[in-house]
Amino acid sequence: MSHSDTRLENLDGFRVEIDAARSRGDIVLDRPPFNVIMMPQRDQLRGAFEALDENSEVRVIVLRAVGENFSSGGYIKGFVEATPEHVSKLAWNIAAPARCAKPVIAANRGFCFGVGFEVSLACDFRIVSATCQYALPEQRLGQIPGSGGSARLQKIVGITRTKDIVMRSKRISAEQAYDWGIATELVADDQLEAATDKLVQELIGFSPLAQRTAKKLLNDTEDATLSIAIELEGHCYSRLRSSEDFAEGVAAFHEKRPAKFRGL
Repeated sequence: MSHSDTRLENLDGFRVEIDAARSRGDIVLDRPPFNVIMMPQRDQLRGAFEALDENSEVRVIVLRAVGENFSSGGYIKGFVEATPEHVSKLAWNIAAPARCAKPVIAANRGFCFGVGFEVSLACDFRIVSATCQYALPEQRLGQIPGSGGSARLQKIVGITRTKDIVMRSKRISAEQAYDWGIATELVADDQLEAATDKLVQELIGFSPLAQRTAKKLLNDTEDATLSIAIELEGHCYSRLRSSEDFAEGVAAFHEKRPAKFRGL
């Protein structure tokens, strides 16, 4: 896929940066100061995730933002102007990071509210700076989160904490988010970029095939019974057993050298 992918043109409120040398693709929210996410932007974000997922130069996708705030959420008037059918499908766009085969990292600082929080919850890793505040404030508008926020959050923190956050439009500090398992890593504000870079570097050292398999398995079995999850894990394990990457990993281990994974 070339960089002239039409999905990456005329982007509304964000930009895409591809760093082939570091095998990463960044989706950068760029509508300061609050990086409000507009209605058309949701479709474009989905397209950008799909384009990066298909790009062979990209191994890891990063979602980040310009300025002190990740995103204060969606453009409120847009919800009133959109049709009920359109609004009922909003979660599909925002789930794009979860559908990506590749690992997706969200780097969150400052306000991370509403759809900003929801799209971050759809990512695999959330690195938060000490300034980060998560919230689903839709109840203040007489509404509920509509892009998977309450559903994903409940899977992570349980029903009691989710009700506390959603029904009270409560803000969660970075420290609380880390303690509750919402955030993967908590760093000082000036360390957010460095911590993101470090995680990208770590992830590209693994077998792309094993990473894709692990992500899909974990996503697919999140609400499966234990016996089904173990069964599926076994099938995935046996499939990787015959991969070139696994053979290379075993050989590298015995030869005490770094493995050279090719994703095959």
